[in-house]
Amino acid sequence: MSTYVLSPGREKSLLHRHPWVFSGAIATVKGEVSPGATVEVMAEDGRFLARAAASPASQIRARVWSFDQAEKIDAAFFERRLAAAVAWRAPLFSEGNTAARLVHAESDGLPGLIVDRYNDTLVVQILSAGAEVWRETIFDALVRVTGCTRIFERSDVEVRALEGLPARSGPVRGKGPTELTIAEHGLQYVVDVAAGQKTGFYLDQRDNRRRIEALSTGRDVLNCFGYTGGFALSALRGGARSVLSVDSSGDAVRIAQRNAALNGLDDGRGQWLEADVFKHLRLLRDQARQFDLIVLDPPKLAPTIQHVDRAARAYKDINLLAFKLLRAGGLLASFSCSGGVGIELFQKIVAGAAVDARVDGQIIERLGPSADHPILLSFPEGDYLKGLIVRVGAVAAKAGEKTV
Repeated sequence: MSTYVLSPGREKSLLHRHPWVFSGAIATVKGEVSPGATVEVMAEDGRFLARAAASPASQIRARVWSFDQAEKIDAAFFERRLAAAVAWRAPLFSEGNTAARLVHAESDGLPGLIVDRYNDTLVVQILSAGAEVWRETIFDALVRVTGCTRIFERSDVEVRALEGLPARSGPVRGKGPTELTIAEHGLQYVVDVAAGQKTGFYLDQRDNRRRIEALSTGRDVLNCFGYTGGFALSALRGGARSVLSVDSSGDAVRIAQRNAALNGLDDGRGQWLEADVFKHLRLLRDQARQFDLIVLDPPKLAPTIQHVDRAARAYKDINLLAFKLLRAGGLLASFSCSGGVGIELFQKIVAGAAVDARVDGQIIERLGPSADHPILLSFPEGDYLKGLIVRVGAVAAKAGEKTV
């Protein structure tokens, strides 16, 4: 087994069980290292620190499989880790849900591996060189651990290029349709596992959709970046007076309409619009439209720390426009799924938008991902989804009001 020897003092993060080793921390490489190979990570004084998967093409040069020197990285290792991840999520499927995340990468001790279950179909993303080396072993173990015989791979995301890996998408075990109908808290959703966003659906917002349902009674709701209608359908079932759902994807809008009909919610209260959200928010402002509840759930605007400044401007833009569209006493549910934007920065952005909109806002709730997307305490980078529910108070004097 090849070895990465760290520079003096660079072992501290591993001693705190952080699962990444960056290129700048490595002083010496002993032996030949191929992409995805298991390497031992050692401190300068020869202490064993971890067994990890090497990724010579990435700035994250190694991702830790195990901090236990006695633990071998073999087929049995992956089956144990997968079985543990699947077992504790089993109760989620007895709560009216037929879909959930089964493996959440570093948080489940399996860096670079995402597994989502939709009914009896597993959708897998392999995002690192280490997981790539073990892909067939992982697929076989998933069949044994879950009993699901259909696996579809969605390793078609940009992050694979950073690992020196090509995009890959398609069935890898079993055959069957790629369009499925799942259940979540009694609502049904059409999911396209081959072409949909992420693995087909935003499972991390499950609990937040239910919260929006509870807040929607009697309200006029604006759902921005509505995708296939998750928040919109929840609002309609919750008794919203009206729901306008906007997304730039015509395919997503059409599936949202199908989902409304599937659930008997195509009763005239919902409107589904294909439009650029940033532009349409300005149009709604110019039309002096007003809403009681606005949901902002944009796509990832800052995939890395290098994109944060540009993302901050975009987040402020949409939040400022949303505040201008809210009636006094209205609610803004604003989300960010950008890992590079922490909760403190996100709150600062939303607060700045409220100031520029000349409204008083109160944070009444903080939101995060559903329980099947756990956050490893030693890996804060995994804390990507954050949300604020803000209540808008009185609107300040309009003199000199800024516009966007």
